[in-house]
Amino acid sequence: MEEKIAVVAAVLDNPAKSQHKFNSTIAEFKDLIRGRLGLPLPDKGVAAISIIVVGSIDNINSLTGKLGNIEGVNVKISISKKEI
Repeated sequence: MEEKIAVVAAVLDNPAKSQHKFNSTIAEFKDLIRGRLGLPLPDKGVAAISIIVVGSIDNINSLTGKLGNIEGVNVKISISKKEI
């Protein structure tokens, strides 16, 4: 199966409201995740999170689709062109 490496960037507009669902969704895809960095900005009422994933395009898209459907979560992704 073809695998790619990707960076998923997410901004949570209201972390207190969306972080539980966000973290639950991430846990569903734990086999894809190689690293995660979160930056809470409580004084601004937002949080920024970057997640490094390795997997098939279908699985990566499934993760980002589920994250993007969470209210208050904005997601962008960058996928390598190289197969690994």
